[in-house]
Order: sequence, then structure tokens, then C-alpha cells
Amino acid sequence: MTDARRFTGPQAGSQKYDLLTAISVAGLNGSPGFQTSMMRLVALVTARYNWARDELTVGQREMARLWSVDERTVKREIKRLTTAQILLQLRPGVRGRVAAYRLNVAEIHRLSAPVWERVGPDYSDRMARQAPAAPETPPRVVHVDFAAPRPETPATPTETRADPWARTLARLEQLEPALHRSWFAALRMAGCEGGVLQLRAPSRFQAQYVQTHHLRLLTGTAQLEFPGLRRVEIGV
Repeated sequence: MTDARRFTGPQAGSQKYDLLTAISVAGLNGSPGFQTSMMRLVALVTARYNWARDELTVGQREMARLWSVDERTVKREIKRLTTAQILLQLRPGVRGRVAAYRLNVAEIHRLSAPVWERVGPDYSDRMARQAPAAPETPPRVVHVDFAAPRPETPATPTETRADPWARTLARLEQLEPALHRSWFAALRMAGCEGGVLQLRAPSRFQAQYVQTHHLRLLTGTAQLEFPGLRRVEIGV
């Protein structure tokens, strides 16, 4: 996977429309349940996605009102979208805080690629240039049916490891590949006690930089794997 895209700059407007089109045509090419999910996602993204921060932070009650459903339906829908990896969870909703999610652009491209030509050759060319990563195998039509379980993909060695810090690093690698390579990969867990995760960095500069610039992302991601986590401390 390549680095995460930020939808800002002179071409941001057209890129947003292209991504929303990709979500729409992928949904129309799928099962009735998948169509409904993609329609709901388009409405949610159009209304509330924070493009500058590349995240979606909306409470379940607000989603239910927007979708004209109850909150139980919202929970099921978000579960489907995260299981399908169309949405990536950035941080959980804990202590009254709303959960945050990010669109998985690479997965949206993968699901919609077989039907880009149906939109038009100009659209297909643009999407091919914007693709986060070149496919390793020829594209194939994939019908996502939320009524059936998603086929499991082979897990990486990091993802199969049992400790929560390894799983946290795997999440960070998926969310922010460049930041993971530059700042997170070298961090080592020293302990976790009393809701405090203690990490060790290779240098004082790296510890201070992560603490200053990337602590919010690191803490939110770690909270998904460390129940009850209150803060992260980084030393050397």
C-alpha cells in the first residue's frame, strides 16, 4: 500500500467527486445489501467527511438520523463497512468521545476498478492515475455481499502475532504507511499498567517528535487494542 492521500490542493474537488463516483458504481455493481451500504456511505461522506483531516467523526445517533434508521442498524452497518475494510477505524469511541474512521481509498479503488469503464474512458484514465497502488494481479470483478462472510485474506506475520502492540503497529502501517516507516516501526513496548502504555524510542529526538506531532493518532490506534488505555508515554 502506498502512502495515504490527503484530498487537498487544486485538484481536490475533482478527486473527491471521482472517489464518491467510485463508491457509487461499486455499490451499484454489488448485491442489494451492498448497494444500500454504499448509498448510506455516500450520504455520510458527502455530509460529514472531514477532507482536510481525512477522517469521519460522527456519532451513531446522528448517523441514525441521517440514514432514517435506528442506532442498532448503524452499529451493524459500521461493522460491515469496517469488516469489509472500506472504512478503517482510527480510534474508538470511549468515555463519551465519538469514534473516528477513514475511507480506505485503496480498497474502494479495488472494488470499483472493474466498472470504471462504464462511467467513461476519461474517468477510467483519471482513476488509474490516482490509484494508491498498482494491482499486483489483473483486476477482477468482485461482488461484495454483506449477507455472506467476507473471504479471509492471508494474514501477515505481524497481524498473526498475539500481543496488542504488534496489532497496534499493524493498524498504523495500514492507516499511515509513511508515518509507520519513519516514526512508529522502531518504537518498542516497555509495559502497560494502570491505563498507561509505556514505549521506548531509539532516540530522544524521535520520542519527542512522536509525542509532539503524532501522539493523537498513536493513542487512538492503541486504544483499539489496549482496553482501558488512558495515555501513552514515550521514553528512550
